[in-house]
Amino acid sequence: MIVAVDGPAGVGKSTISKCVSMRTGFIYINSGNFYRAITKAILDRGMEQGKKDALIAIAEESSIELHDGRIFLNDEDVEDSLHSDTVDRYVAIHSSIPEIRKIVNKKLRRAVGGKDAVVEGRDIGTIVFPEAEVKIFLYANLEIRAKRRYLQGTSRLSFEELKKSIRERDEIDSKKAFGKLEKAEGSILIDTSDLTIEQVCERVVNEILKKQTIRS
Repeated sequence: MIVAVDGPAGVGKSTISKCVSMRTGFIYINSGNFYRAITKAILDRGMEQGKKDALIAIAEESSIELHDGRIFLNDEDVEDSLHSDTVDRYVAIHSSIPEIRKIVNKKLRRAVGGKDAVVEGRDIGTIVFPEAEVKIFLYANLEIRAKRRYLQGTSRLSFEELKKSIRERDEIDSKKAFGKLEKAEGSILIDTSDLTIEQVCERVVNEILKKQTIRS
């Protein structure tokens, strides 16, 4: 079974998806980290935007694998370096390139490989796994999302700068030519603004149990 968890930046997708993974035993995959790994590979080559063909070539040749829940880029564990301000700055730009999105989608499908999985991102239920049996779309207002990111302590940006960054990311994600942020048909919409992680996790797990009961 595939559980697709979509939503904008800072809505709690990662925390909730990890919680669901732990409760169900499903593998957890953060699609955003695949894009972040591609961006890191591009930046490591001394590029930022550069020529589109060169960026696509780097994405195609980059090996991205999961080992014990951690991202390995070309056989190197890069999990702890994927959330830098520099990667944050360019990942939305690189992930807006349709050819790169198609390359990452193939890598994501290969990573799932027929296993039970909770996969989070922005187009998982619409493009990557439209056949997902459980589709969740998470939402929260901008102030709360910026506050959550700020309290994570992974960014050197001020609260107002983070809010501006998230707003700009929303704008880019909602206007992508391919794989834009949108609620998939049949998705369950959950506003996480005033809910605890446990409350949201419980609701998603209940939806999984319902589908498993129907399937059996």
